[in-house]
Amino acid sequence: MLLLIVVSNTAFHLYAARHGPSGWQPVDGSWADRAAQFTMITVLDLRVYPLFAFLFGYGMMQLYLRQTEAGATGRAAVGILRRRSLWLIVIGLSHATLLMAGDIVGYYGVLSLVLGLLFVRRSERALKWWIGVAAVQLLLISALPVVAALLRGELGSLGDTAAEPGFVAYASGEEGFLAALGTRLTTGLFITFVAAPLALVGGGYLVFLLGFWAARRRVLEEPGRHLRLLRRTAVGGIAIGWLGALPAALAHVGALDVPDDAQSEEGALTILRDVTGNAAGIGYVAAVALFAHWWTRRRLGKQDRRGSRTVMAVAAVGKRSLSCYLAHSLMFAPLLAAWGLGLGEHLSSVTMVLFAVGVWLVTVAGAYALERAGRQGPMETVLRRLVYRRT
Repeated sequence: MLLLIVVSNTAFHLYAARHGPSGWQPVDGSWADRAAQFTMITVLDLRVYPLFAFLFGYGMMQLYLRQTEAGATGRAAVGILRRRSLWLIVIGLSHATLLMAGDIVGYYGVLSLVLGLLFVRRSERALKWWIGVAAVQLLLISALPVVAALLRGELGSLGDTAAEPGFVAYASGEEGFLAALGTRLTTGLFITFVAAPLALVGGGYLVFLLGFWAARRRVLEEPGRHLRLLRRTAVGGIAIGWLGALPAALAHVGALDVPDDAQSEEGALTILRDVTGNAAGIGYVAAVALFAHWWTRRRLGKQDRRGSRTVMAVAAVGKRSLSCYLAHSLMFAPLLAAWGLGLGEHLSSVTMVLFAVGVWLVTVAGAYALERAGRQGPMETVLRRLVYRRT
């Protein structure tokens, strides 16, 4: 997940590149850069964050169940989740202001604060009902206008290419640190306190509730009991997600002729990518769960030290996901932004992806070293002390 997130966060650091109607991915570069842009639009953009939302919801329900199984009352367990959500909002806004305006920790902190209070103690039957409600909200509010525009043959009726490009709100191209800080703070406040409530109205909490339900069924802890569900979800979710992004990817590289407004950030193709991205994110989770099941069975009959170390290192990142997520920005922002060393001005889509993979590998090495030393990540330690206050 964190590898996909760090790669998907590369585009807004290419502030000197020429951007097209979408206002996100550059439209210049070599054939290799164009291939990278096509792949990111199809596979990563608006597809990784639903994956994170699902796992976030899954983890919330795991925490609640562990507390209640250990003897805590439901009210006390929800109180722990509430304190955790509030501190995540603080951490997320600090991260957005200082380093990365597109922070999602604060955004999901707001969602988890509301959803934890409303749904974490619900029965599986109630969760299924509300999942249906959220799906209907999402389709009516987001997908229906796109379908209507397609049927009328008026893709350009949605969107506006005259709007400010989205990457500008991340302030990576601003040379003054204080000016960039102000822009990032404004963007962070909008994402946290405007976009998150709008997601609750528009059905954006669907993937969260699916995580709640899956955790109740222990789908990721016991994938062998849910192989049919996981296979169908992996194949169907990824297919829907990639097909939903394909028109935008083809239009971006010039292989499909559609109005510029339709490619804009509020346009029909972007909305279609956003809605189908939920399916792709859940499909990715299912695919990883299937891999984990296969790997476990393989390990029972064969010793593979190199493979074991690799899996252990990646798992160590998962145990320290908040620390590693913030570490990405600590390496990205000062090196790439114009107010720092400004290296983002000289990179292309391909070299930026390679840089992102290198950043992720650094966090893997750090997390593996902490795992071998038996130590938690620094932010996990801080958050635990803040949330589990002594009585």
